[in-house]
Formats: sequence, structure tokens, C-alpha cells
Amino acid sequence: MKKTGYLIAVPALAFSVGCTNMTPTEQGTLSGAAMGAAGGAIIGGLTGGDAGVGAIIGGAAGAVAGNIYGRNEEQRRRQQRRNHY
Repeated sequence: MKKTGYLIAVPALAFSVGCTNMTPTEQGTLSGAAMGAAGGAIIGGLTGGDAGVGAIIGGAAGAVAGNIYGRNEEQRRRQQRRNHY
């Protein structure tokens, strides 16, 4: 049981620390890809298709959507800073 906890905690910590110096665009792209891959794998597996193909398609779609969201977030933050000063 302890090994399972370490297998979950160590990668989670590494990923969370590794994302601290990323721009919102990079964070959005990475998060979108991860969520899209997970969702695509789940949907692919549940529908009787290939979970791997679902993960690839979902990951690509999620990366694009996350990148768009991240760029918009960066632009919004820049605009806020300009208006603030």
C-alpha cells in the first residue's frame, strides 16, 4: 500500500514543481493535453475503441484548446497590467 502512495505522490510533486516557471500559454497547453489525453483514453476505452488512439486524439485536441486558452489568459493579464498603471 505504501508503494502505491509513493507512485502517486512523487510524480504529482514533480509535475507541480516543474510547472512553476511556465507561462500561462505553456501551462494551458500542457494541462489541456493531459486532460484531453485522459478524456480521450476513457472515451475510447468505454466505447469499445482503442484507448491509445483516443488518448492521442484527445491529447492533440486538448493541447490546441489549452494553448488558445493560455494565450488569451496571457493577453488578458497584459491588458490588466497596462490598465492598472
